[in-house]
Amino acid sequence: MIISILNCDKEFGIGKKNCLLFSLPLDMAYFRKTTLNHVVAMGENTLLSFPNSKPLKNRTHIVLSKDSDHNYEGVINIHDFDEFIAKIQELGKNEDVYIIGGASIYNQTLPYVDMVYLTKVDAIGGAEVFFNNLDKNPNFSCIDEGEPIEDNGYQIRFTKYKNLAKKA
Repeated sequence: MIISILNCDKEFGIGKKNCLLFSLPLDMAYFRKTTLNHVVAMGENTLLSFPNSKPLKNRTHIVLSKDSDHNYEGVINIHDFDEFIAKIQELGKNEDVYIIGGASIYNQTLPYVDMVYLTKVDAIGGAEVFFNNLDKNPNFSCIDEGEPIEDNGYQIRFTKYKNLAKKA
């Protein structure tokens, strides 16, 4: 399966200044547990936002960079969006592939995902970049909505959306 995993505020905002909007330890733990030992796919800026710009441990990384001179150690480097999607789809036949950012990658890959694991934060984070409002998107249906829980002073809710019109 191909799955986008992210969190958003009440306005579907997902980031500002190449950073997350909120510090959410429970959501981070969920992200780690969910993606561990799987494939993660991302844009170059997401990789560069990691500690020391190094890949996360115990995951296979696919990184899209438009600059063919940018090749990073320990990842599958891809420089063309169609190749990026093809690699994700190829690997997604046999294992879970998680799309982990940034905003442009989330939005471009949205038609191709099977599911979106979306942690909703009951707050407004002053975002500069936004995710598609899945509650207003007829191609997506919320199939699981957890109870609200407190995470570092914020009310969050883990949700799962199914893509009803997945692009092949």
